[in-house]
Amino acid sequence: MNTLFKSSLSLAFLLTIIFFNTASADDGYDLWLKYNKVGNQALLEKYSQAISSIIVLDKSKTCRIIQKELSANLPKLLAKPVPLKRMIIAGAVVIGKSNHPLIKKSRCAKQLGALNNEGYLIKSTKINGKQCILITAKKDIGLLYGSFHFLRLIQTQQEIDNLNIASQPKIQYRILNHWDNLDGIVERGYAGKSLWKWNDLPDKIDKRYFDYARANASIGVNGTVINNVNANPNILRPEYLKKAAKLADIFRPYGIRVFLSANFSAPISAEFAIEQNRKGGIGDLKTSNPTDPSVQQWWKNKVKEIYKYIPDFGGFLVKANSEGMPGPQDYNKTHAEGANMLAEALQPYKGIVMWRAFVYDADVDPDRSKRSYKEFVPLDSQFLPNIFVQAKNGPIDFQPREPIQPLFGAMPKTPLMLEIQLTQEYLGHSKHLVYLAPMWKEYLEFDTYAKGPGSTLASIIDGTLHQYKMTGIAGVTNIGNDRNWCGHFFAQANWYTYGRLAWDHSLTAEQIADEWITMSLTKNQDVLKIVRSIMMGSWEACINYMTPLGLHHIMQEGFHYGPEPSLGKGREDWRSTYYHRADSVGLGYNRSSTGSDAVSQYFSPLRETFDNIETCPEKYLLWFHHAAWDHKLRSGKTLWEELRAKYYSGTNYVNEMIEKWSSVKTYIDPDIFMHVQARLDTQKTDAGIWRDTCLQYFQGFSKKPIITAE
Repeated sequence: MNTLFKSSLSLAFLLTIIFFNTASADDGYDLWLKYNKVGNQALLEKYSQAISSIIVLDKSKTCRIIQKELSANLPKLLAKPVPLKRMIIAGAVVIGKSNHPLIKKSRCAKQLGALNNEGYLIKSTKINGKQCILITAKKDIGLLYGSFHFLRLIQTQQEIDNLNIASQPKIQYRILNHWDNLDGIVERGYAGKSLWKWNDLPDKIDKRYFDYARANASIGVNGTVINNVNANPNILRPEYLKKAAKLADIFRPYGIRVFLSANFSAPISAEFAIEQNRKGGIGDLKTSNPTDPSVQQWWKNKVKEIYKYIPDFGGFLVKANSEGMPGPQDYNKTHAEGANMLAEALQPYKGIVMWRAFVYDADVDPDRSKRSYKEFVPLDSQFLPNIFVQAKNGPIDFQPREPIQPLFGAMPKTPLMLEIQLTQEYLGHSKHLVYLAPMWKEYLEFDTYAKGPGSTLASIIDGTLHQYKMTGIAGVTNIGNDRNWCGHFFAQANWYTYGRLAWDHSLTAEQIADEWITMSLTKNQDVLKIVRSIMMGSWEACINYMTPLGLHHIMQEGFHYGPEPSLGKGREDWRSTYYHRADSVGLGYNRSSTGSDAVSQYFSPLRETFDNIETCPEKYLLWFHHAAWDHKLRSGKTLWEELRAKYYSGTNYVNEMIEKWSSVKTYIDPDIFMHVQARLDTQKTDAGIWRDTCLQYFQGFSKKPIITAE
């Protein structure tokens, strides 16, 4: 064989490989909505026999979306045609609202009657004497949620014989908070720039707006705040309202309402603000005092204008008197007075206010962790009924681990909305693989004892404990314009998890991981177990290599990425030394009854448990206690020995993650594999830096050896 011929063969072979890899490459854009062919042959045959056609009985925009989803994706899953039909035949997947004559014949009225307007029923039943699969609901949006659930059953290879699934969300408002600025920069965003192309809107529409809505509808998210809580008042100008209205038009058929972050100083004129050295807005007033009639009328006029553009506008998210943002306290008025002014303007339109509890005025208390409780609990009975107080899961600021925010349970007359963070501000950004379902489950299952045992956070935010008239959860999103949406492929799992838990907080972290892996990565059960094991331990590992045993807030100032335990710049309650309080005696912030007494903000018996260093859960030890370096822990190790062991445990787990990921290489799309592998390598380096920096710094106080072999 001559050299030229050999070269030609080699080139052809190379081109074939390149083409194959390119054709099969997965860039992550499709998220968990890939709809690859069912791999289990026995199930595939059963599905094919059970599903013959699709019948959508209604013609609304939402129902046209349903028709498109099912007709495009069932054939992919089943590797056979699944045609749209008008006549009922055996095996038809029938989608229709409960008031349709055909559905009434299915005898599902009792089950449907127990569901709310977003709920749905998926049922194996006979219609006109033909065995069918029925997806029904009271409203179109329930049909869409039910259709995505049915597709998920096929994607995750579940049995569909004798279906009888009734589902409805446990929480009413399930909202994503975008910290997106009008210039396209995303605050705490690690996946590129904002999805919203403000310069192009409303005339030029990006396809991603539809794909964003579709992804959120598939997991039950029903609201989005499209601009940063550090709000630019220009978002309320007519030119931006027109842009927001176009997004609302796109999102509406997917069941998603648009909300806006409002700047409290919006009524103030820019000219007056410059004169008075205040933050200006877009109005013509000299004040934003919430008790001033002219200010109240300005907001009423603005709200009326917004609803002309967006008839189903959801309401306002407000960050006030926090981190320099203006608010009612600028005029010696309370948070309740400020929130009530906006709520009153929104009431005629059934809009809501989400008033953030993230405040930490140093004059309120020397301990930052106590401040929001002290500001908001006295106001419990003073908020109008269409107001949420939106509180972060912990009392500081989305740290790798915190005890629960004590506001939860302490405001029985005010609906509390839980705010959690999908974007990994303090968890290695989108460079670290950290699956957040175990974190969120730890909070949701946290027992506050507000009304005795069983008073979990979940029972508070879903309204069952205090009978709130409205319920809500907010997730600070990790979405940007990166091709894979979230920067890190595995960060998609946190977006998926947020929606699933917001819909049903009783789901386990393992269940959700299995769903996401099956739909996003592989249907191979052996590989799934390996990937699940990587995910399930990743949060605890991150805590261990960053802030074990209740340490917190020892990251780089501003950037919040790497460690900086010696940070001594800026205001006192932003310095790492303020939080860890390392000295020659020991480590930790004394929040017991002999210290700041933050424990008193918790219900009994939590306060007693936290107050006693011997009974305090060790995961919160250094949050509540300044423990001596030789303090013995339950393991028998001293504090220094346990601290050292935790740091090494965290970095060792990252090594295990890398080994496990390498073991599944042949089963994972090559592009995804290499993408994740590169980030795991970065995570390994970063984890080692965290461990070594912190241990070396703390050793300067403990004077004890760092032994690397654990």
